[in-house]
Amino acid sequence: MLSTLAAFLILMAVGVGAGTYQASAFERTSGHDGELTDIGGTRMNSVHVPRPPGADLPPIVFIHGASANLNDPMAAFRAKLEGRAEMLFLDRPGFGYSERGGPRNAYPDGQADAVAALMKKRGIDKAIIVAHSFGGAIAATFALNHKDMVAGLVFLSPATHPWPGGVEWYYDVAKTPLLGDLFATLVAPTVGRLLVDKATRSVFAPNHRPDDYIAESKTYLALRPATFRNNAVDIANLLAYVTKVAPRYVEITAPTVIITGDRDKVVLPDIHSRQLHEAIAGSRLVTIHNLGHKPDYTVTDVAIAAIETVAGETPDLEGIARAAEKRIAGDNEE
Repeated sequence: MLSTLAAFLILMAVGVGAGTYQASAFERTSGHDGELTDIGGTRMNSVHVPRPPGADLPPIVFIHGASANLNDPMAAFRAKLEGRAEMLFLDRPGFGYSERGGPRNAYPDGQADAVAALMKKRGIDKAIIVAHSFGGAIAATFALNHKDMVAGLVFLSPATHPWPGGVEWYYDVAKTPLLGDLFATLVAPTVGRLLVDKATRSVFAPNHRPDDYIAESKTYLALRPATFRNNAVDIANLLAYVTKVAPRYVEITAPTVIITGDRDKVVLPDIHSRQLHEAIAGSRLVTIHNLGHKPDYTVTDVAIAAIETVAGETPDLEGIARAAEKRIAGDNEE
């Protein structure tokens, strides 16, 4: 009995050690992009691109989705918008290198408040908010609770409404006290590393995932135990949260464009994007045939046209969307 227990404890110690080492390796290879800013007892990490001379767009704040960090939207948008606007790319609370903060930051309203506090610290009074996936729930809440700080909203495959069913089993395990810590330490860094290539390709499907996406977006940071748990808790809390808040979306008055793909299997467009469009008066819904869950990368030009649209410019948004649709018509990567 004692020898069995000792063997078990040794295996656990080895597993914890391996998981901890792998998590540290993720940080060493990824590096730290950004600067930590105290927003009132919690430090948020962000990359701030100051307003350039001759900027033709308002400030833009980017909110990333689940299992991500500021490098995800930054790799998609920064180079293409450089010189046109002040930009703020941020790690949501508990992601990338941002601290988690208090228990409210496990919900979109707490994270929206953290984004608002960071904007103020960075000297941004009002901005276009661009949000992908889970970030959509935060952006919608931001528009409700900080409406004077919103110049416009661009939702990219947003998760904003109640959906049937729950979440994957590993999110429920990872959010559980003690067991979740153990699972996140033993399993996430080691097993997750083996699965990340297939998982990221499935998020892009049926479209092509850029070959350098994992390195450029620093995806491995999401496999660190604390970040993995924070992500699990966020996702586990989302259904009850949007069930409560979604009826209030009719209060949103900011100029809004919603971009979604009819092949998105991660966040179903008929449940989220369509209902969000119906709730926000005057919003524009752009549905692109054969587009998956990553319009920020696959149809970046459409997303930029959407930013221009909510800024009051008049690009041919539908024409750009239809051209992008033709460009990806043959994509069939699963």
